[in-house]
Amino acid sequence: MNRLLIILMLMVAACSENETSIAEMKVYEGPVREGRNVLMTYSEQSTRKVVLKAKLLLEFKDGNREFPEGLYIEFYDEEGKLSSTLESEKGYYYKNQNLWKATGNVVVESLEKNQQLNSEELFWKPDDERIYTEKFVTIRLENEVIYGTGLESNQDFTNYDIKNPSGEFVIE
Repeated sequence: MNRLLIILMLMVAACSENETSIAEMKVYEGPVREGRNVLMTYSEQSTRKVVLKAKLLLEFKDGNREFPEGLYIEFYDEEGKLSSTLESEKGYYYKNQNLWKATGNVVVESLEKNQQLNSEELFWKPDDERIYTEKFVTIRLENEVIYGTGLESNQDFTNYDIKNPSGEFVIE
């Protein structure tokens, strides 16, 4: 009987050492969905407004998305004509704010005005149809280059305001 009691006590002790308490368990915070070679189209009243392309899309439980291998977005005008593009090395979408963030060699091209914006970070707020940054920007026009820090623009990059501009300007 004594032997049986000692064996049972050893078994209980051995089991309790291998168990993991609930406090020690980690909650998984990684992506719940993954997509490769993603193509998404946003339309309003049968008119294409935005087309998004990405090599890799990671979607999280809270609805946020990450595009760790780059992001390419096309913006269309009211008639459905391609008006501008945005490309970056990485991208993020924050669902609760309906806010997009592009980082790493961000390039926005306005096809209507033949202009190009370069920055390291840019935000896009679809509700307001605007893009903005507090970072350094370079804007290339046909005959001039404008530098500055901070920018606000409409999403098709046809009307913009540089907060702290510098560079060479042609004044008429």
